[in-house]
Amino acid sequence: MREMDEAQNRLDRFFLGSFPDRMGSGEIPSLAVADWSPEVDISEDDQGYLLKADLPEIKKDDVRVTVEDGILSVSGERKSEKEDHKKKFHRIELSFGTFRRSFTLPEDTDSTKVTAELRDGVLRVHLPTTPVAKSKATQVKVA
Repeated sequence: MREMDEAQNRLDRFFLGSFPDRMGSGEIPSLAVADWSPEVDISEDDQGYLLKADLPEIKKDDVRVTVEDGILSVSGERKSEKEDHKKKFHRIELSFGTFRRSFTLPEDTDSTKVTAELRDGVLRVHLPTTPVAKSKATQVKVA
């Protein structure tokens, strides 16, 4: 039954347009769909942007954060529990396997100063901003 649910979930994600965006890590883009996708909040304050991703039960070593060509990518894997014949499961809703989320960075992000921390099941990616020179309107003579 669980295998049927997983197959249905994968089909749903495939048809709901979850094709991966630009990969941003030198990988060749593919039509492979991640096993699951973490929930993400993105906020902004005077210092920059903050991306918070829900990653319960994931170890720091199983998460990868990269910035390349203006794309922030968060990827990793949640490993499933080893089968325990003493446990009797009544419901299994947690997703396991690989995930990948990619986001285009705003122009004012200083990609050289991005930091990330994983604590209490929440990944926090701090994206500091830098002032962007605003272009002035200039009137051009028409000849």
